Amino acid sequence: MSRLSFSHTLLASFLLIAAILGAAALGGLLALEELAARSRQGAYDALRFSTASQQLAERTVDMERSARQFLVLEDPVLLARFGQAHQESLAALRRIAALGTPGTAPLVADWTDAADAAATALASRAGVPPTLEALGRLPPLNERLATEIRAHLDREAQGLRDQLVTNRNRLAWHLVAAIVSASVLAAITGWWVLRPLSRVERAIEALGESRFDQPVVIDGPADLRRLGRRLDWLRVRLADLESNRARVLRHVSHELKTPLASLREGIALLEDGVVGGLNGQQRTVVGILQHNTRALQERIEGLLGYNSAVFDARSLKRRPVSLRPLLEAVIAEQQLSIQTRDLAVRIAGEAPTISADADKLRIVFANLVANAISFSPTGGVIRFEFAMQRSRVCIECIDEGPGVPPDEAQRIFEPFFQGSRQPAVARKGSGLGLSIVREFITAHGGRIELLPSTSGAHFHIELPHER
Repeated sequence: MSRLSFSHTLLASFLLIAAILGAAALGGLLALEELAARSRQGAYDALRFSTASQQLAERTVDMERSARQFLVLEDPVLLARFGQAHQESLAALRRIAALGTPGTAPLVADWTDAADAAATALASRAGVPPTLEALGRLPPLNERLATEIRAHLDREAQGLRDQLVTNRNRLAWHLVAAIVSASVLAAITGWWVLRPLSRVERAIEALGESRFDQPVVIDGPADLRRLGRRLDWLRVRLADLESNRARVLRHVSHELKTPLASLREGIALLEDGVVGGLNGQQRTVVGILQHNTRALQERIEGLLGYNSAVFDARSLKRRPVSLRPLLEAVIAEQQLSIQTRDLAVRIAGEAPTISADADKLRIVFANLVANAISFSPTGGVIRFEFAMQRSRVCIECIDEGPGVPPDEAQRIFEPFFQGSRQPAVARKGSGLGLSIVREFITAHGGRIELLPSTSGAHFHIELPHER
């Protein structure tokens, strides 16, 4: 099993990718350096051989001029000048012979023979024809040597061009191979690292949705495996806590409801006169006891229901939901209450289809509509408005009731809290409806708030929407 950690894996991957790309770049640099060196050498050779060819042509002209003047004047200085030009020509010829091409050696030999013949003819006073004939062979040989030099330089230049193309193609293949290798390595590293990260994400989502039945197993780098083991430990702890919570609620429900049922039964027996008749004050006391035991039972049942709703909010069964048709269906279900109060419910705007738990949003809308009906005056108007703000769906719920005092705006969503401006018809509520609404909206990643309003209550809801 690998002991590499997440950071070590990323570092090793980056270093390998850098090494692959660096090797390709270094190979290209060395190829370019070699090409630059050959180019410099070629330029130096071109200059050297061109200079030697030009010098040879100039010295040949000097030799011919000195020889003609010596044949006429027979001045020893002219003969010495001819000898000096001859020696300088031989020096230039030796530099040309360094080309080493097959066509250069015979031309150099012919040139040397012709120049030697001219020098011998001058030294022996053989006469004008032999000297000029030997000197006349030199210019054509100079032309042929110059042609051979140009051909050699052209071949060198073509060789450089060919090498440039070869190096360019080789560099292109090296770069392609380096990019492919780096991409493969990056893909393998990404798979090695991101696959356990996706499992960590799914494990966290499962814990958040209270799904504790599946063990958390994370492979990959060592630190991610350790994280997986800690998440599995957390899963076991949360499962134990959830089991304890459920057990406590069952015990509380049993321990409270059982004596409460006996108490209500006893109060009913007193009210029925089973143990004797009751006078007026006694009946008043029995009525108070009966009212409070009923209220206590409703509080216990409400507490259990709220706890169940909070727990249920952690588990969302998302599917595409059309908000406006869902709201219209909820309003249709409460149409009897709406008609009894002679209320008007108006819906404005359009809402997109979002990914949500339709059952929980139905409860949200049902509580909002029921709350608005309870607080609206007879003949009032309840308004729902849909709008889009960037990536969120906004829902406004506005009624014409007494509203909420500013000092109670933050507490309106607390369990069992009932505001001070409640009509008599609304006192039958448990004070849990808006608390459940907030839990379900928050579970969807949204938010609900009570906005300031001159009359009535104005609830603003935002739900996330991924386009």
